[in-house]
Amino acid sequence: MKPDQPPQALPEVTDDRVFTVGALQSLRRRAQDRHQSRVALPLDMLTEMEPQDAQLLFHELRVHQIELELQNEELRRVHRELEAARERYFDLYDLAPVGYCTVDSHGMILEANLTSAKLLGVTRSALTKLRLTHFMPLAQRHVFEQCCAALDPGGPAQNCELQMVGDDGHAVWVHLTANMARDPTGVTTFRVMFRDVSDRVRLDEALQAKNAELDLARQVADKANCAKSDFLTSMSHELRSPLNAILGFAQLMDAGLPPPTPAQKSAIDQIINGGWYLLDLVNEILDLASVESGQLALTMGIESLGEMLADCQIMIEPQATARGIAIRFPELAHPILVKADRRRFKQVVINLLSNAIKYNRQQGTVTVSCLVSAPGRLRLSVQDDGKGLTPEQVANLFQPFNRLGQESGPQEGTGIGLVVSKRLVEMMGGSVGATSRVGVGSVFWFELALAGVAS
Repeated sequence: MKPDQPPQALPEVTDDRVFTVGALQSLRRRAQDRHQSRVALPLDMLTEMEPQDAQLLFHELRVHQIELELQNEELRRVHRELEAARERYFDLYDLAPVGYCTVDSHGMILEANLTSAKLLGVTRSALTKLRLTHFMPLAQRHVFEQCCAALDPGGPAQNCELQMVGDDGHAVWVHLTANMARDPTGVTTFRVMFRDVSDRVRLDEALQAKNAELDLARQVADKANCAKSDFLTSMSHELRSPLNAILGFAQLMDAGLPPPTPAQKSAIDQIINGGWYLLDLVNEILDLASVESGQLALTMGIESLGEMLADCQIMIEPQATARGIAIRFPELAHPILVKADRRRFKQVVINLLSNAIKYNRQQGTVTVSCLVSAPGRLRLSVQDDGKGLTPEQVANLFQPFNRLGQESGPQEGTGIGLVVSKRLVEMMGGSVGATSRVGVGSVFWFELALAGVAS
C-alpha cells in the first residue's frame, strides 16, 4: 500500500464473527509481508487504520503475548521436571549396588559411577582416564575380549566372570554384563555392568576343596571297608573248617558206643550248641561281608510265595515249639508269585521269624500276613507279642552289631541278621521297615515285586 493511496476498505459484513476472522487474516498477511520485507510500518498507515482494525490488532497481539507467557511457563515446568528426573537418575546411577561403565571402542572408560570407582579402588575422575582392561590381569583379559567380540549393536547382552585387580592391589571376582550401542553418527560404545561375586567364588572354591577332601576320605573308607570285608571273608572261611570238625567229632561222641555218661552228655551238648552258634555267627559275618563287598550273587526268578512260606514253616517250627510260641501262617486263596531269590527269601523270613520267637513273651504268638501294599507290590509282615521297642530303638534298627540293649540279656544274638536281611531285600528290589509299640509288640515287614497270581 502506498502512502498517497487511500486505505483499503474492509467489506461491510453484519456478522461480527466473520468480520473478525477476515480482519485477523488480513492483519496476519500484512504482518508476514512486513516481516519478509523488514520495512518499518509507516506512521501514516497507523493514522489511516480503521479503529476496528487497530482494536483487532491489539487484541491479537495481546493473545499472542498471553500464549507466549503460557508456553514459557510450560517450558519452565518441563525444565524443572527434567532437572528433577536427571538428579534422580544420577542418584540411582551413582548409588547403584553394581558398577556401571561406558567404554568406547578402544576400551577407554568414558563414564563410570561411584560404585565402580569404589570397587576398583580409584577415584571416579581417575577412572575415566584409564582403559577397563587396566584392571584385568593378563590371564583374564581374553575372557573380556571374547565377551565383547560376541556383541552386536542392539543384540543381546553377553555375560562372563573374571577377576579384576584394583589400583590398591586387592583382587575381586566380578560377574560382568556388557552390551553394545551405536549412536546415529555411527560411534560405537559398550555399556558394562559388573557386580562383586567374590564371596560366592570363595564359597565355591571352599566347597570344591571340601568335596575333594570328602572324596579322598570316601576312597580311604572304601579301601578300608574292602580290606575289612576281605579279612572277614578269609577269617570266616578259616573259622568254618575247624568248627565243622569240632561239630562232627562232638556228634560222633554223642552217638558213639558206649553212650556218654550224663556228665559227658552235658559237656557234649554244650560243645554242640556253642559250635552251632559260632557257625551261625560265622555264616552271618560271611553274608554281611559278601553283601558289602558286592560279591554276593542272586538268582532271581518268579517264585511261589506259598511254597517258600511252607518251607520256612517246616524249618522254624522246632524252634517255636521249644519256646512254646504259636506261629500262624496265612492261608492263601490263590497261588501268589513274587520276583525273588528263593534261597535268600527264605533266609530273610527265617531271620524275622527267629527274632519274633526269641524276643516274644511266654506262650506268645507270631503272626505272618501278606497283602498288596501298592500296585505290583506285595508286603509280608511278621508280628510278635513281645515287649516292643521305643521310638529311639526303632530309629537304631538295621545297624550292624547293634542289639538295642539286649547284649546282656538271656537271648543269644549278634545284631547282624537284620542288617543282612535288609541288604538282601534291597538287592532283590524291595524295601524293609518296622513298627513297634512298647508293651504291645513289633511288626517287621518287607516288600517285593509281585509277579502275578497263578491260575
